[in-house]
Amino acid sequence: MRAGGQWLAPPELWSRRRVAGELVVALVLGLMVAGVAELLSDSAMAVAGQGAGAAVLSLMRRRLPASVLVVTSALTAVASGLFPLMMIVGWSAGRRIPGAGRALAAFTGAYVLYIGLTLTDGSARDGALTVVLFTTLFFLATTVVPGLASRYWTQRRTLLHTLQDRNVQLLREREMVAGQARLRERQRIAQDMHDSLGHQLALIAVHTGALEVDRELTERQREAVGVLREASVTAMHELREVVGILRDGVEAPAPAVDEAGRAARGTAGIAGLVEAARAAGPGYAVELRRVGESRPLAAAADHAAYRIAQEALTNAFKHAPGAPIVVELRHEPDSFVVEIVNAAAPGVVDAVGEVVSGGQGLTGLHERARLVGGMVHAGPIDGGGFRVAGVLPYGAVEAAPFVDAADDFRQQSSPVTFGNGVPVMDWTVSERELAMGGRNRNNGVALGCGIAVAAAVLLVVVGLFGLIFLMGSLDKGMIDPDEYDAVDVGMAEKDVRSQLPDGDTFATSGLEGTGPKKPKGSSCLVLLSSATGGSWDSEPVFRFCFKDGKLVEKKSYDAK
Repeated sequence: MRAGGQWLAPPELWSRRRVAGELVVALVLGLMVAGVAELLSDSAMAVAGQGAGAAVLSLMRRRLPASVLVVTSALTAVASGLFPLMMIVGWSAGRRIPGAGRALAAFTGAYVLYIGLTLTDGSARDGALTVVLFTTLFFLATTVVPGLASRYWTQRRTLLHTLQDRNVQLLREREMVAGQARLRERQRIAQDMHDSLGHQLALIAVHTGALEVDRELTERQREAVGVLREASVTAMHELREVVGILRDGVEAPAPAVDEAGRAARGTAGIAGLVEAARAAGPGYAVELRRVGESRPLAAAADHAAYRIAQEALTNAFKHAPGAPIVVELRHEPDSFVVEIVNAAAPGVVDAVGEVVSGGQGLTGLHERARLVGGMVHAGPIDGGGFRVAGVLPYGAVEAAPFVDAADDFRQQSSPVTFGNGVPVMDWTVSERELAMGGRNRNNGVALGCGIAVAAAVLLVVVGLFGLIFLMGSLDKGMIDPDEYDAVDVGMAEKDVRSQLPDGDTFATSGLEGTGPKKPKGSSCLVLLSSATGGSWDSEPVFRFCFKDGKLVEKKSYDAK
């Protein structure tokens, strides 16, 4: 049973809800077909057989769309109650038969078989062309139109999903190319920094080391040279770290203590910065304050706090030499605050123009704090001093992904991501198709509505044409009872035929051999009566038989 269910199911995975829905559809179709068959006065066995057959074919239409289409068309030709199933089967076959050639062959075969079996009915042989016309219109309305609509809808969705996959692939390739370009540029910068800055710092370290042991220097000068040597060595270590980051793209967590025993570049290293600033000269007064209970910070935030203090002290030395500086570390309940305040420079000293500054230090601090979920404020204070304060979170905060403003795929939104979590597309094509007010959706709906309206108009026109044709055919094969009474036996055949229609219409096809036995050697004209019959399965007819140029018999009877 389970294996049979898996065979009936299409290749895509079905949920329990989908299986229940298919069973409900099969049951409803079976009941509809059985009801139509009962209205057509079929026997109880035929009603039950058509209902069961419709349910079985409905369940098989997804696995064998072409075969079910052909079988349903053949059965509908001999059992008209199955026509509701033809619409469902046509819709399913239109979207599930692979290839336009196979679909055309399947629908053509179903049409030919439907027409051929319809014409084998004895009552349809006399008006074959009329039968072909109406059965063709019926097949187009119930099978071909649903199949074309389903195939258009399926191909459109397939195209949209293909475009979506193509966009994802292009974006992935673009990201890879951009990453490779960034890596090459970073490697080039790292190599230039190592070759140029590394060489210069090494020379500074060597010369200051030699100068430190010069016997002609005073103790104070030797101490200042030692500070310079330590600064150059520290700069070399930091340069190696920056070069490694540029080459590998990954920043290693800073150790608590470096190889020289100095405090690492975190909050623990801020005290070392203050001590180095005090050692710069007797005129530098730098105070360190700690407020609140100490709490650990995430590695990135800890390093950002160190860089904020370092940059603020550097700016104070550049622009306010000799001014007192206060460095305050505050552990607040929800964040860590590092604040550096320097007073105005004493006297009229203005060293701004005497120092080299790139003007990017504070901008870099803002970006560094933003990447860890914090913020930096920098600005003058009352009295002419300057204040730099950084507010950093305790926990790790994931930085917001960078999105290029010129990216023409930003209007798409979806959870499609790369391994690093950066979104590739912001909107799937299927969601965009269904989004309210979307241009693609409006265009698709307009096109679909246009096709539906055109098909409806065509069917209405064909229906009106068929109705007019039917009324004209009935006029050629139907008379009133008064006209029947006006004709007497013994009248000349020529006079009788001039008063009556010729009966050359599909409405009278199949009535020639019905009724009582006609006179031997006579030819008869059978016409329908405009009066209604006593039951649904019989029609009142009039028969006029001629022999030797005279009317020899006229009969009125009910034909089944």
